Amino acid sequence: MPLSHMQIKEILEENACHECEGFGKDHICVSIASIADLPSRFGDFQVVAFYNNRDGKEHAAFVHGDITDRENVPVRMHSECLTGDVAGSLRCDCRDQFEAAMRMIGQMENGVLLYLRQEGRGIGFTNKIRAYSLQDAGYDTVQANLALGFRDDERDYSVAAHMLESLKIRSIRLMTNNPLKLNELTRFGVKVTERIPLVIPPNPYNEFYLRTKAEKSGHLMTFPKDVHFMEQIDRPVIEGMSKEQISAWQDSDLGDHVTDNKN
Repeated sequence: MPLSHMQIKEILEENACHECEGFGKDHICVSIASIADLPSRFGDFQVVAFYNNRDGKEHAAFVHGDITDRENVPVRMHSECLTGDVAGSLRCDCRDQFEAAMRMIGQMENGVLLYLRQEGRGIGFTNKIRAYSLQDAGYDTVQANLALGFRDDERDYSVAAHMLESLKIRSIRLMTNNPLKLNELTRFGVKVTERIPLVIPPNPYNEFYLRTKAEKSGHLMTFPKDVHFMEQIDRPVIEGMSKEQISAWQDSDLGDHVTDNKN
């Protein structure tokens, strides 16, 4: 069951009135500003709008089912990626991971996808494009960030921790291949009971990028020997999905798109 109108009212009143000490070194403080129903092609969700009163950024949570005071809630943290999420860039796997996670959550009893406005692993859109330009010249993704004066990952995961606290989630099963996310959420007091892998097969444009994340950033993923475009893969290998979830994925409009491209 989604959040009731009474639950929404209570959450909004609590977030409007509470004093926030903040999370992390910058005392990040996010509060829930509004909640609405969001029917989608991934299932029935509610969208929760968050506002960060420290830097003015707006974040979102896509909520499926009842998550209030629940244990072991499936959670995916997704950082904004304009080129991938909107333009369908093949340089990364962001859009594929977003859609796979939303579809998985939509098939489960409950779950949350946190959409964090931390473009380019926290360096911002303009600097991400600068990093892309360096990658075009032969740098890998880590080298490009370092050359621009940034760390490999500049994201602040205290934002996600505070969002989960505001949603009153007791513990989570985190969908990720990135050990840093596990460690950072735990450091900020989130109880993580399980890691759910979310591995998307690479394409010729992002294979080097994904291998760099595995080899230099410690991401937990392996790759098939043969590399194909996502549109050429009949059965996407998405670890952590049950047979029923994979079947539902293939029967969806995205699965139909894969089949159409093979004909």
